[in-house]
Amino acid sequence: MSAREPLPVQPAADLEGALAAALSGEVRFDAYTRHLYSTDASMYAIEPIGVVFPRNADEVSAVIEIAARFGVPVLPRGAGTSLAGQTVGRAIVLDFSLAMHDIVAIDAEAGTATVQPGVVQDDLNTAAAAHDLWFAPDTSTANRATLGGMIGNNSCGSRSARYGMTIDHVVSLDVVLSDGSRAQLHAMSEDEVRQRASGSSLEARLYRDVPALVEANADAIRTGFPPHWRRSGGYRLDRMLPEAGPFDLSKLVVGSEGTLAVVVEATVRLVPRPRAVVGLAGHFDSVDAALDAVAAARVCDAAAIELVDDLILELARRSPIHGKLATALVGKPGALLWVEFYGDSPAEAIAAAERLEEAWSRSRAAAAVVRSDTTQSLRRFRELRKAGLGLLTAAGQGSERSLAFVEDTAVDPARLLEYTRRFRTILRSHGLRAGFYGHASAGCLHIRPFMDLRQPGRVGTLRAVAEEVAALVSEFGGMNSSEHGDGLVRAEFSRRLFGDALYDAMREVKRLFDPDARLNPGKKVDPPSMTDHLRDAGIAPAHPLKTHFTFAGPDGMRGLADRCARIGACRKTPGFGGTMCPSYMATLDEAHSTRGRANALVHALSLPDPARALGDERLHEILDLCLECKACKTECPLSIDMATLKSEFLSHYHDVHGTPMGARFFGHARLLNELGSVFAPLSNVAAARPVRALLERIVGMDRRRPLQHFRRKTLQKWFARRRRRSSAASRGRVVFLADSFTSFTEPEIGRAAIELLEAAGYDVELAGDVCCGRALISKGLLADAKAEHARLLDRLGPAAQAGTPIVGCEPSCVFTLGDELPALANGDPRASAIAGSAKLVDELVLAAIEDGDLPLRSGPELAGRRILLHPHCHQKAARGVAPSVSLLERIPGAEVVTLDAGCCGMAGSFGFERAHYDLSMRIGAMRLFPAVTAEPDAIVAATGVSCRQQIAHGTGRTALHPISIVRRAVDVD
Repeated sequence: MSAREPLPVQPAADLEGALAAALSGEVRFDAYTRHLYSTDASMYAIEPIGVVFPRNADEVSAVIEIAARFGVPVLPRGAGTSLAGQTVGRAIVLDFSLAMHDIVAIDAEAGTATVQPGVVQDDLNTAAAAHDLWFAPDTSTANRATLGGMIGNNSCGSRSARYGMTIDHVVSLDVVLSDGSRAQLHAMSEDEVRQRASGSSLEARLYRDVPALVEANADAIRTGFPPHWRRSGGYRLDRMLPEAGPFDLSKLVVGSEGTLAVVVEATVRLVPRPRAVVGLAGHFDSVDAALDAVAAARVCDAAAIELVDDLILELARRSPIHGKLATALVGKPGALLWVEFYGDSPAEAIAAAERLEEAWSRSRAAAAVVRSDTTQSLRRFRELRKAGLGLLTAAGQGSERSLAFVEDTAVDPARLLEYTRRFRTILRSHGLRAGFYGHASAGCLHIRPFMDLRQPGRVGTLRAVAEEVAALVSEFGGMNSSEHGDGLVRAEFSRRLFGDALYDAMREVKRLFDPDARLNPGKKVDPPSMTDHLRDAGIAPAHPLKTHFTFAGPDGMRGLADRCARIGACRKTPGFGGTMCPSYMATLDEAHSTRGRANALVHALSLPDPARALGDERLHEILDLCLECKACKTECPLSIDMATLKSEFLSHYHDVHGTPMGARFFGHARLLNELGSVFAPLSNVAAARPVRALLERIVGMDRRRPLQHFRRKTLQKWFARRRRRSSAASRGRVVFLADSFTSFTEPEIGRAAIELLEAAGYDVELAGDVCCGRALISKGLLADAKAEHARLLDRLGPAAQAGTPIVGCEPSCVFTLGDELPALANGDPRASAIAGSAKLVDELVLAAIEDGDLPLRSGPELAGRRILLHPHCHQKAARGVAPSVSLLERIPGAEVVTLDAGCCGMAGSFGFERAHYDLSMRIGAMRLFPAVTAEPDAIVAATGVSCRQQIAHGTGRTALHPISIVRRAVDVD
């Protein structure tokens, strides 16, 4: 069955019911799930029939058998990071990443690992590192790419010149064939092949017919493949020739993109990790100069030679998350070559690096060379190179995207400079710009032109460029698909690349493995046109929707959600740093990734009545687990601000369904805290478990979560009654924003902050009668938040417009002034002034210390103690944690460790709610709780009130605000 033929008509409900009866894993056929899986990281969109989440190989067999009975295709999928459209199609999608992600075994002596297809590459390498081993193919998406996807694409990456491709590391594959039967594929002797060939099973027919096919087409196979070794296009019949080694059907399945068999387990070869690594960052005046210098690096036996052009370097400098990576650069180079050398000893690796340094010095090729031999410096340059995809994805102007359609070509590295010049000429002839980066050691540059496929004529330009580049690749004897695969974007060009005889042999391979074209049809052979199913070209203009927040661009709220390029940076597993996306890290469910939520919103906002669509219960289910941590605003390459999108969504959801009591309860946190303070200490007695059980029934607050301790002596009362400092305010006036917690539950933090500010020379004015509205915004009570903001603008606007700093201790409150306040204020200039004046107290206190106006001492309670700092998510997302870290580091003798522990899981009211409590604790237990309990003698610091509450509840330890710690180190009258 070709991709263009209509599928047999079958009742979807019957199919869904049959699958649900056969699987213990989930089966989802709802419209939102289908939309979530209609795209991957490519430029294509095809809605699947439904999605299943198998838990074992037997369930995979059952799915394939049921699909055959209903006459529908099956499509295996891992992380959905494919750039060529392999993982979208009108089929039942098998998502292996949710439940089939176990590392079954690592045999260190044999140097192998047996894994399920959903295992993430970096997770495997972390486990293998305990044995000084690694899985050598190195993709830039290693923190979310699955082994099943790497096998499907025959991926490789930056170390391919040294270690080859995935196909070179596959020992055996346990697969389900197209009829639902199981087979284990590995290298076999001729006798074993003859034994397997007996019988009438599909596996037996393969062992009879594939050798005959190879023998009949041996000449075409030997001459039809381009000479360049980096091949992920077509089926690897060249690996089936007698001279290629023992007969091994797994070599056909690797790189087959799920079109021949479904991999349910794989044994892969691990290699020793290099004992020593040295990197060189060569700075060049231009891409051409850098490519001209590649030959010298290859002669020196570099393990990796990676190119990054000036466009990507400049984008990195501007990036809030990657900017720090660019600080290691010398000046503003026109291009960078990152070169790695491996050795059995540091001396061996250094010697190889020195040979290249000398060669570049003799030729005067490099403007500067930076050597890296520490873990931190190596990571910095590697991450700078790996950031290329995300940085380019975000760099489009307006509706432009950096499109992946000619990004996977590879030619002989010796001819890469000439090839790149010709490629650049093609782009110029069509008026296109592009970023250049990739694997210079293997002759592969990822060149992604910027285009807006919604504009008239641009689809024609897309095809013209693809045609011209395919012809150029053929002229240079290169590969059109060198690691990203064929998918929907390049399979159309395979016949002209391989020739009729070899291409027809590949079509026969598909027929032998999959006679009824059930497995991912339309990929590898017999594809649709590369310009069919284009996502951007097919999307209609957004329907009007009145929103509370200001969303720039013609498509408004949908435009922000649709910025998502689906590259899956939000699908990291917990062990690899960063914060985005905490609920995905805990659930591994696509629907709970930033990508999944953005996709779901695009679906709702594309419907004829988007206001009504935002009241959908399934959409609420998808967005509900967003903690509004705002990590996506900086860690997502496209800065998808899901927190703002969720707040806007909730306001429309309430319009449809009414505002629930729980939302009103938690949204008015300031009022509740104020009342709790008024009635303290009775309110603290009333907060015992019986009352919490009542609150659980009425407003959904989980009884297991303890409430804050309300203080009768509030910050406002202390400020009004205290003895003011009599010294002159040399630093001028500052307004201190007394947030809901600093006012009523943790006034000692506010007192410490005010005392430090005054000691530093500030005249402090307390703003204890207004609220930033953070809790209201989080609950979608945006009309109430605007009313609160009106009072705040009147109260703080004049001071901000006069240049007075507005400071606070709670990051979520301070950064609400800088983010949501202007977005809700409809252009009120006072909001912009407040946003520009808002700062954490940490920043002002740090400046005073650095100026010598606030000397610090190390008392006995601080001397020799390590301080573990857990920064608030909003702080990390907005301005970074440097001021808080530097503030603590100014304490004499302090050793400050900033925990990379992600989100604490509390997120304001999120962790209080019965529906979210378990997930909240699971998120905290992933990284934060172990980090805190690992050092019982250390001082624990946390900038956010939610973080301090979560640490206390999850570990039993008290976390202090950095200001409270610094206050102990300052003598203040």
